Amino acid sequence: MTEVVYGKIEKLVVHLAVKMELDEMIRERLTPGGTIPLYWCGGVLFGFSNLPMTGKVIEEYLHGTLHWAEVHYTEMKDYNPVLELKDDSYPAPISVRVLDMRKSELHCDFVKWLKKQK
Repeated sequence: MTEVVYGKIEKLVVHLAVKMELDEMIRERLTPGGTIPLYWCGGVLFGFSNLPMTGKVIEEYLHGTLHWAEVHYTEMKDYNPVLELKDDSYPAPISVRVLDMRKSELHCDFVKWLKKQK
């Protein structure tokens, strides 16, 4: 039988966190191939980018440290599974999925940390 081992993230390193307007967050999730989901937890809507997976970053990841290069966030009291932006610059409304991360210890701890930074 295959052994399954859980490798918990013990540390999250956030290199930059920027508060943004909701419309800008939706626009930045638009790509030529579609849209990239956003995340919601504890009244905060956010998106993040990881550092490039260099040898050092992979080594730290294997030892429980995750790096987010940049986080963009805004307050959003209630969870909504889809956000829509209507803008004359685009031929149709932009819809972005929102993933509910309330069950993720990592994301809940991040939001608690973020709220303390204000």
